[in-house]
Amino acid sequence: MVSGCAAGLVLAAAAQAQVAVSADVGSTGVGAYLIVPMETTINGRFGLHTLSRSKHQRAAGIDYDTTTSLRTADILFDWFGVEGSAFRMTAGVIYNGNKVQANGRPGAGGSYTINGNTYSAADVGSLDGNIEFRRAAPYFGVGWGNPLAVSRKKWHLVGDLGVFVQGPPKVNLVSLGCTTSPAVCRTLAQDVAAERARFEEEIDFMRIYPVLRIGAAYRF
Repeated sequence: MVSGCAAGLVLAAAAQAQVAVSADVGSTGVGAYLIVPMETTINGRFGLHTLSRSKHQRAAGIDYDTTTSLRTADILFDWFGVEGSAFRMTAGVIYNGNKVQANGRPGAGGSYTINGNTYSAADVGSLDGNIEFRRAAPYFGVGWGNPLAVSRKKWHLVGDLGVFVQGPPKVNLVSLGCTTSPAVCRTLAQDVAAERARFEEEIDFMRIYPVLRIGAAYRF
């Protein structure tokens, strides 16, 4: 009987618990969260963000056509300090599926200069690469907005400012289809390896990813 009463109380509390959803846009793309209460001053947020963009850029002296794919899944906890406050501090973990695909573009005259040596585009074949990051990334930040605070308002403005630590970028860069002599192809492979290391060093700043988002939340 006691256990039945306890179960009834839990179900009643769950039925009365408020939840909210939010949608936002920012440096991690377009996304949405489910927001649930954890404690009187702590909310949990569970969300997804995505964005793809393509552009031309230069790295380590070579021009590339790049496609950046942002894919993240967040488990975050917001601490408000004082019950009913809108200011929050946030920590959590992000599943980081961010990656960059890069395809080399020959320079003027249809040639590549790789590690100081010049090769024709025909000799190089294709120069393809990608950049990947550590899958689990800790997140730290601050923000504004508490859609679960006691209020008559259903709609709330929300925002995040923080960083997630995705670790040093891992660059893969290869030349496929070298058509010249074996000796030159071996030298090309060595130059591409040196270029990859230089590329990796040049983008080391990407180990810290800045987060700036703004959006709206609705409480049910």
